[in-house]
Amino acid sequence: MGRTDTIKRQWRSPRLKWPRRVALTLVLLLVVPLLTAGVSLRLNYAGHYEDGTRTRGRDAIWLGHAWVDGRRKDADLSAFAARIKGTGIKDLYVHAGPLEHNGTLPASAYPRARWLVDAVHREMPGVRVQAWLGDRLATEEPDGMRLADAGTRAAVVRSTGRILDAGFDGVHFDLEPLLSDDRDYLSLLDDLGELTRAREAPLSVAAHQIDPLPALHSVNGAVSGREKWWSQAFFAEVARRVDQIAVMSYDTWMPLESMYGGYVAQQTSLALEATPEGTDLLMGLPFFHEDDLGHHENAETVAAAVRGARLGLGRTDRHRKQFGLALYVDFAATEADWAAYRAGWN
Repeated sequence: MGRTDTIKRQWRSPRLKWPRRVALTLVLLLVVPLLTAGVSLRLNYAGHYEDGTRTRGRDAIWLGHAWVDGRRKDADLSAFAARIKGTGIKDLYVHAGPLEHNGTLPASAYPRARWLVDAVHREMPGVRVQAWLGDRLATEEPDGMRLADAGTRAAVVRSTGRILDAGFDGVHFDLEPLLSDDRDYLSLLDDLGELTRAREAPLSVAAHQIDPLPALHSVNGAVSGREKWWSQAFFAEVARRVDQIAVMSYDTWMPLESMYGGYVAQQTSLALEATPEGTDLLMGLPFFHEDDLGHHENAETVAAAVRGARLGLGRTDRHRKQFGLALYVDFAATEADWAAYRAGWN
């Protein structure tokens, strides 16, 4: 018997059949769902816009710290005012932090806040300036803010009061990574809501994406030790406690533009289902350019995000008035980004 016959006989051996079957099963379990999801997202990106899926004048943009630390001047503000003229931008999320891990925030972090707010009100009537505050949470690493500490949450509320005293029209929180079903976060929002309602100031938050498949955040957490998504139920809990919720619909891992646009369409539908009529819902646009595992520049384009948001809006609740887009971030945006935003949405 030749060597080839021996190899064939070994390959047919009962001892080798079960590893082959296991390997085939694993391939099917991994590849088939991915292919199915890819096809589904591509299909989700197809179709026509419904009437009325344009800006409602409730858009926002995240702005860097240079606007409150003295680097930006009057000429910069005039140029920015010209830049957003004719768009639906109503809110500016201006980076005024980050918060310390204990929830405090020194006034030295935003020395030019009053200049900015006064200048915006003068040159861009109707536009609101919200303080963008955030910190890294100690959810996946030992170092960071711990929301379970009642003293820390109380300090965040006090810091918010002081920053509103500085002249900001509202406050926008971005605390990451925030695990789904975090009751301490909801408790913080309850306390912040009491403060902002008393001050007649909007309370806004940046939100994680919603599970594209049921309980995916739990599965991902069990496998990787990290959570990327929130459950739709938790998203709804957050949305009920705030005036404005902005989905960070980028860094999605999507490799193709059509898949990314389909993903944004799905996220828009899921978020609309979970957000009360009285809360502003904004879908994030990637006004930045990086290439890594989470964000592929050629896939996560402004044009694809705008198209996805419009498709999701049209399919789910095209008459929703309190809906907009949020642009991340001013200092990384290109002329092409601004042009795609204007052409697709305004």
